[in-house]
Amino acid sequence: MFKMKKLTSILFIFISCHVLAQTQDYSKDTQTIESTIHALYDVISGDPGTPRDWNRFKNLFKPEARLIPTRKDDQGNLSLKAMTPDEYVELFSTRIATGFFERELSSKVEEYGTIVHVFSTYETKEKRNGPVTNRGINSIQLFKDKDRYYVVTIFWCAESMGFSLPPKYLK
Repeated sequence: MFKMKKLTSILFIFISCHVLAQTQDYSKDTQTIESTIHALYDVISGDPGTPRDWNRFKNLFKPEARLIPTRKDDQGNLSLKAMTPDEYVELFSTRIATGFFERELSSKVEEYGTIVHVFSTYETKEKRNGPVTNRGINSIQLFKDKDRYYVVTIFWCAESMGFSLPPKYLK
């Protein structure tokens, strides 16, 4: 009887935590263009070993969304790798051990109907107050739905690829 009560208690706690995690309200993250971009940078940033709220991250995206980094191999060949938000989470999770902070330096926004394009200049650091480890541009496409914004695509290129940021994107 005692084992059954203990098992029931553990099961109740597990289900309660699971339901609580699913009912987290992230609606403020996607009310405006600015809040969506802020949430995007905020959710991936954190100290070494700090877990990220990947449910919050995934809430920002349409199911068919893609994240596309530009890459350069040892021979200097450029390529792309398109990932789903789930694939990005899996790849990114290896960075938590070193810490990762990304923040927007400036942005240029264009809108038409349901389409929003944010050309977002960023910098990255391994520690919140540490030295800048990289900079670049995130080309972010948003979908304006009736009552919120969704990230559809993030296509990025970092200065570490060999491209210096033009001054006009730092203002």
